[in-house]
Amino acid sequence: MRNRPIPGSSGIVRTMSLLGDPVLHAPCESVTDFGPSLARLVEDMYATMYEARGVGLAANQIGVPSRVFVFDCPDDEDVRHLGHVVNPVLVEADGITVRGAEGCLSLPGLEAGTPRYDHAVVEGVTMTGEPVRIDGTGFFARCLQHECDHLEGRVYTDRLTGLRRARVLRAARRAPWARTG
Repeated sequence: MRNRPIPGSSGIVRTMSLLGDPVLHAPCESVTDFGPSLARLVEDMYATMYEARGVGLAANQIGVPSRVFVFDCPDDEDVRHLGHVVNPVLVEADGITVRGAEGCLSLPGLEAGTPRYDHAVVEGVTMTGEPVRIDGTGFFARCLQHECDHLEGRVYTDRLTGLRRARVLRAARRAPWARTG
């Protein structure tokens, strides 16, 4: 995927960082500049997420090591949740643990049963600095936890163990997009 404009959108589709890219494996930096460049980043993130047919995207997935993520994700009742969070903090992750199929735009075409809590709360601010609190259940809670993990330098495969982890990492090494060298 190359950086390119999307017709009818102000966002630019950015190149996706893939498993093995160092930006995915290091904690992101807090955002301190809430100006036009942050607004452009958020627009680009939406454009990239939609182009890739994802439900969430963290800034480091497009090579920007900043604490920002966007989402357009349903919960288990098919209620749509649309938004973004700057400097998010996962303040609650509780309830039952559900092992569900989880994929990632940075590991295209792969997924694995990954344990996540069924409830999550994220607090942060919007791109204009307004406080925001997002409460999610089910699939949306999974999305919130997944994106917060990205900003801490983790991908979902880091939550896997044993055979599940070995299988998905082997598939990643064999994937056409895999990094070489």
